[in-house]
Amino acid sequence: MSVPAETSKQTPMKPVGPRLVIYRIAAWVTGVGLLALTFVALPLKYIWDVPGPTTVIGIIHGYLYMIYIVCTLVLAERVRWRPVTALLILLAGTIPVASFVAERKVTREVREREAAAG
Repeated sequence: MSVPAETSKQTPMKPVGPRLVIYRIAAWVTGVGLLALTFVALPLKYIWDVPGPTTVIGIIHGYLYMIYIVCTLVLAERVRWRPVTALLILLAGTIPVASFVAERKVTREVREREAAAG
């Protein structure tokens, strides 16, 4: 007996609602914060010996990353990602530019799955 071509091996996801938009905002804000930390604050600290911005931007990025974690986990539960997938997306918030790449891939995947679901 053959399986119809339309049948997907992915677990059906729950309705996403505004969670995708909230995740996208969190990913972008976290990414911008990490870029500011990496390319502004850290050079100021280690090249020009100005440690203040590193402390402030580092703390802000830490809080933004915690928000990103929560938003990612909420979306992961809705979309029913495997734990490894969710972990890789969570780690994207710790690598400069990776959160932007992950956000694009996540958005594309979620929108495709929503379209396929109905």
